[in-house]
Amino acid sequence: MNASDIIRVGIIGCGGIANGKHMPSVKQVPGVEMVAFCDIVIERAEAAAKQYGTPDAKVYSDYKKLLEDKTIDAVHVCTPNRAHSFITVDALDSGKHVICEKPMAINSEEAMKMIEAAKRSGKKLTIGYQGRQRADSQFMKMEAMKGTFGDIYYAEAIAIRRRAVPTWGVFLNEYEQGGGPLIDIGTHALDLTLWMMDNYKPKYCVGTTYHKLNNDTQTGNAWGDWDPEKFTVEDSAFGFVVMENGATINLRSSWALNYADPREAITTICGTKAGADMLDGVRINSIISGRQALTKVNMSAGGVAFYDGATSNPEVNEQIQWYNAIRNNTDPCVLPEQAYCVTQILEGIYKSAESGDIYRFDK
Repeated sequence: MNASDIIRVGIIGCGGIANGKHMPSVKQVPGVEMVAFCDIVIERAEAAAKQYGTPDAKVYSDYKKLLEDKTIDAVHVCTPNRAHSFITVDALDSGKHVICEKPMAINSEEAMKMIEAAKRSGKKLTIGYQGRQRADSQFMKMEAMKGTFGDIYYAEAIAIRRRAVPTWGVFLNEYEQGGGPLIDIGTHALDLTLWMMDNYKPKYCVGTTYHKLNNDTQTGNAWGDWDPEKFTVEDSAFGFVVMENGATINLRSSWALNYADPREAITTICGTKAGADMLDGVRINSIISGRQALTKVNMSAGGVAFYDGATSNPEVNEQIQWYNAIRNNTDPCVLPEQAYCVTQILEGIYKSAESGDIYRFDK
C-alpha cells in the first residue's frame, strides 16, 4: 500500500462503542475513509453513515454483505463480545485487516480461531486496548523497556468502580458478553499490566466472582438504578495469577463495590530496581543513595511518543498507530497473541471461580 493511498474502512456494529470511540477517532486520521456501515438495527447504520461516512457510503444489516466489497481494506468489529470471534474470522478470510473491540473473545478457544485466521489470511489483527495509548501508560512502558524497574515480579491490575454499572446495551447480559466487570474493564487493567511486565506466560490462577449487589435497589448508580432481573453477570471479580517465571498479578475488577477510592484501568508494578503506580499520576519509587525516594512525574508536559502523529487523545492515537501499521506493513501496538493471553487469564479466573479450585493453564 502506498503512503498516499486512501484506506477504505467498514464499521460492523454501530452502537455505543462505535459511536463513543471508533468512528469519531477514525474520522480524525488522515487518509482513512469510512465507506461502509453495518448494524442489525439498520437505522443505526444509516445514522452512522450520515454522520461519519463518505457521501457514497453503503449501509448493511448483514455483515457478510459488507465483507463482499473487495474495495474495503479494513473493518472495525464493534459488536457484543459473543460475535467478536466469528465476525473477525470471516473478515480476515475475506481479505480485510481487522481491529476488534476488546475483549478479544468470550473465551480462549474463540480467540485462537482469530489468531489462526490472521495467520491464514496474512492480514493484520489487533484488539482495542486504547489504554496503552494514554500518556501515563506510554511513559511507564518506556521506563520498563529501559530497565528502570529491573525484573518485574509483582503487579496489581486495578479496575474498580464504586457505583458505575453500565445499564444500557447488553452489558448486563451474560450470554452476549461472557461476563461482567472482569471481561469489560478488568480486561483493560490486565492488558496494561501484562504489557508493562512483558510477560505473557501464565501458569495458574485462583479467582472469585460475586453477585452481591445485583438485586439492590436505590443503588446510587452513576447511570441510574439497574434492573435486577437483567443483571445476570457478576458485580465484582478478583483473581490472583502466577506466571511461569514466578511473577504474580493481583487483579481486582468491579462495577459496584463499597470502595471509597475507585480506580479504573490502571496498574502498579514492582521490580527488583524500582516500582511504579498510577495512583496519583505516575509515581516511581526507588532507592537513591541508600534512601527511599518517590518521584512524581509531570504528565501535563509534552513527552516522547512511540510513533509519529500522536495526539493527547488515546482513542485517536489507537487509530493512528493502527493505520500506520497497515500503511507501513508493521506490527500494531496490540498484538493478537498478547490479547489472547488476556482472554486466557480472564477465562481462567472465571473457571476457577466456578469450580472453587485452582485453574492451570497447561492442561
